[in-house]
Amino acid sequence: MKLDRLLSIIILLVNRRKVQAKELADLFEVSVRTIYRDIDVINQAGIPIVSYQGAGGGIGLSDGYRLDRSVLTNNELVEIVGALQSVSTIVPSRDSKLLLEKIRSIVPDADAEGFQLRTRRLIVDFSSWTRNAWVEKKILLLKQATEEERETAIVYCDAQGRETERTVEPYALVLKQMSWYLYAYCLTREEFRLFKLFRIKEIAVREKRFVHREAETELLPWNKEWKAPDKLAKLTLRFRRGVKHLAEEWFDVEALAAEPAENGQEEHYLVRAEFPEDRWLYGFILSFGPEVEVVEPLSVRRQVERLAAEIGQIYSSSRGT
Repeated sequence: MKLDRLLSIIILLVNRRKVQAKELADLFEVSVRTIYRDIDVINQAGIPIVSYQGAGGGIGLSDGYRLDRSVLTNNELVEIVGALQSVSTIVPSRDSKLLLEKIRSIVPDADAEGFQLRTRRLIVDFSSWTRNAWVEKKILLLKQATEEERETAIVYCDAQGRETERTVEPYALVLKQMSWYLYAYCLTREEFRLFKLFRIKEIAVREKRFVHREAETELLPWNKEWKAPDKLAKLTLRFRRGVKHLAEEWFDVEALAAEPAENGQEEHYLVRAEFPEDRWLYGFILSFGPEVEVVEPLSVRRQVERLAAEIGQIYSSSRGT
């Protein structure tokens, strides 16, 4: 919208002494002529804009022009900027950049340097070490679907490898333990479901809008489902003494209990925890290699034993030689 663009131009000019018209045109994906027309409109509204000629020229606001910042304190602004910067590491958008500019514009000059330092003291980077363009595309598509409340067709692959076509009503994107999920009402199953993003193979946002159902996402309903008693396995894991630090990375230090050595064996540490029993759990346990042993329950112990044997069989074959 033109009004949004005009306001954003003002904010950018408040934050910077001079901006090139070409830079503004590229940012808002319009022509340089359109930018100059916008500048005329802003001037007519009584906001003083000055044009600087020459090699270092550009467009800027008259000295001393600031926006009113009486609503929020510096501490509150720092918290908002920190949250926006964190989200921007995984869902970059022009709107987020412009909002950051707006916030910085209402910080007084005398506080600007200290404000910038405070916003850099806590850096939360959710992005992966390697760029995954397909994941970014899926996030942007589903973000659009949630914001516009549009039905979305997906092809979903479950934990057993079965692919099904679903029609869903997207409600929220969820980042949980470094994995992305879509929380949506599944019209196929007629209930709310949590879909893992990596298992969504295809996405098609439809024109049809859906009527918003009661979904208290602020209560994090997926946590309740994940921790349902009938899905949890009560684990007892035995870690070798030499990898105590690995156990402490994943579990509270207080959760580790020393197990006295018997018959000349080294001392171990026992950890008791609850996790849903699924393929993720088996993979999680196997990621520790020979440094951990499942003591109980027997079902998990047997499954990990079977998977380890299958892995061993693959590597003992002659195919890799």
